[in-house]
Amino acid sequence: MHCPYCRSTDTRVVDSRVADDGASIRRRRTCSACSKRFTTIEQMQLTVLKRSGATEPFNREKAVAGVRKACKGRPVSEDDLACLGQAVEDALRLDGAAEVPAHEVGLAILGPLRELDEVAYLRFASVYRAFESADDFEDEIAMLRAERATAYVDDAPPPQPAATG
Repeated sequence: MHCPYCRSTDTRVVDSRVADDGASIRRRRTCSACSKRFTTIEQMQLTVLKRSGATEPFNREKAVAGVRKACKGRPVSEDDLACLGQAVEDALRLDGAAEVPAHEVGLAILGPLRELDEVAYLRFASVYRAFESADDFEDEIAMLRAERATAYVDDAPPPQPAATG
């Protein structure tokens, strides 16, 4: 590790702590040459295995860029997209695998996007799942409606007993 002040390679770790719920390690270091202290953060490198067999580092902005196209013209802010990108990366890291198939990245996007904006979700799903006809859209919309109805029933208050008199 190079000292950011004097570029010396003679640095030592003074303190280490787990950060971000175990996703990274924060290390406090000191330089033996200039005696200045600095902090480093180590994070597991998440790699995406593409269909071609090639691998590349996970890029949150690349994932968000695809979602941004699906959200065009929708009431979705850049902050919403940033939160979605963070949620996708967190979900992928929680699996604990250092290498994730590209297909899993798309699946990790679908859930948070459905909660964010159903129209954008349908746009993204239509490309991601390669919809071929209007029937595919109708099936997906029917599934969304069924999930919404189930969620509504689950959120409804329990029925009250009838008053006796």
